[in-house]
Amino acid sequence: MDDCCEREPLFTFGVIADIQHADIDDAFNFTQTRRRFYRNSLRLLKEARETWCQLPARPNFILQLGDIIDGFNKRHGASSVALDRVLEEFSLGSMEVHHVWGNHELYNFSRSELLCSRLNSSVLADGRCDGRRAGEDINAYSFTPFPGFTFVVLDAFDVSLLGVEEDSLRYHRALSLIKQHNSNDDLNCPPVQLDNLKQRFTKYNGGFSETQMDWLNDVLSSADKKQEKVSLISHLPVHPRSTVPSCLAWNFDELLSIIQCHSSVVCFIAGHDHDGGYYWDKSIGVHHLTLEAIIETPPGSNAFGTISVYEDRMVLKGNGRIPDIDLVFP
Repeated sequence: MDDCCEREPLFTFGVIADIQHADIDDAFNFTQTRRRFYRNSLRLLKEARETWCQLPARPNFILQLGDIIDGFNKRHGASSVALDRVLEEFSLGSMEVHHVWGNHELYNFSRSELLCSRLNSSVLADGRCDGRRAGEDINAYSFTPFPGFTFVVLDAFDVSLLGVEEDSLRYHRALSLIKQHNSNDDLNCPPVQLDNLKQRFTKYNGGFSETQMDWLNDVLSSADKKQEKVSLISHLPVHPRSTVPSCLAWNFDELLSIIQCHSSVVCFIAGHDHDGGYYWDKSIGVHHLTLEAIIETPPGSNAFGTISVYEDRMVLKGNGRIPDIDLVFP
């Protein structure tokens, strides 16, 4: 790394993923292989918020990468209470927060409820000359925090079995798609196939609709012409080398095809895979960063980061489980 640490960044932002807060005792994950620290997640968020607030220059905004509360809240009738607790902690920092929707948001609330909730951050783009939205019922939008830099928040569950009525056309289209690849009675179990990438076809994943991808293509075409640098934000990763197959978006390949057609994209930031991951696609110069999860971070550690943006790179300063990474622009 060069002398960028001695330079003032153009702007900074915070990143945090998979908080999955619930007021319940610690327990193991779906496969009974990893411990989840449900109450501790709120303490770790508080530590992250306090760290961001104590920086010489507060981050311009925070990216909350999805799964803000756990699905267990729904079973206990505590979805709204749990969400209020987490959003209250965020609000104490007085920083703009962009909330990405993950599968646990859709376990707790319907898509229509989320669109009317404080987790619909697309309203932050309303009234901005630099903001563009994908559609009324799609939580995808773009914003420009600094001239020459655009962020695009994507809705990775635009095509999904979650958060929609089971008698809806949207549900049946998603069901038809997943059943082409997954014959298990429990669709939360990945299919056993020779092609490991087919493991992505589970109920806890989703995909991007044609409408959203057409919109994204238009946004990136505009950014190409303006020679902007674009970071894409999603709950689900889209590069097979930045995550495990069971955490990929259903149509990750279509999203990658769009990215490869646009010189403006420099980074793709995601959550969902609790172990995190990173891959630099040198062929097109795009960094794929998957953030480690708060929910599986034990007491005494943490999992959040602060990214400083310069003309030629972004520098991730990680905390706890998240390593420092230098994301050089092509």
